[in-house]
Amino acid sequence: MPVEKFRDRIHRSIDRRLEPVVRVLARLGVEPNQVTVAGTLICLVSPALIVADQLALAGIVWLAGSALDLIDGALARHQDKVTAAGAFLDSTFDRITEGALFAAIAYHFAQGGDALAAALTVVALLGALLVSYTRARAEALGANCKVGIVTRPERVLLLGLGLCFDLIEPAIYLLVALNAVSVAQRIHHSLRELAAKP
Repeated sequence: MPVEKFRDRIHRSIDRRLEPVVRVLARLGVEPNQVTVAGTLICLVSPALIVADQLALAGIVWLAGSALDLIDGALARHQDKVTAAGAFLDSTFDRITEGALFAAIAYHFAQGGDALAAALTVVALLGALLVSYTRARAEALGANCKVGIVTRPERVLLLGLGLCFDLIEPAIYLLVALNAVSVAQRIHHSLRELAAKP
């Protein structure tokens, strides 16, 4: 099964499991953008915890805040409030939280005197941004670009688990490689789609 189809199946399964939570939030009058902002604020606590050398707690907080990123989309679909503005806000805040987390991880490595790991953390951040950018740019030009071995949900999970289990250095090294593969996949796929357009 292609990675994209497997990923879509996982997302549908998660949406079904989130339905009771989504219904409660909808009855309480919670808006999708409010969930997005709440998730962002929680995620931004994680970099501060990394700087304070509380890596495991940072991982837990990161995963908890990122879980709200699943709920806001499901809530928007449930309330029939899927909007371009909401999607823009969600994507922008995702880049902010990821950037802050990678910066804190680089600081953690630099404080420990591990220059290579700090440098590769910056490379991992660049890769994460390129994975998102290639899709955004391709789709703005009319191509469909959901391919890629690793996207934001996989990055979130890998970083969170790496922090929780004191495996953040191998997690960063793995992300560098996976991001590179994903960017190459998206460039190849997008060029083929765009070349086929009149």
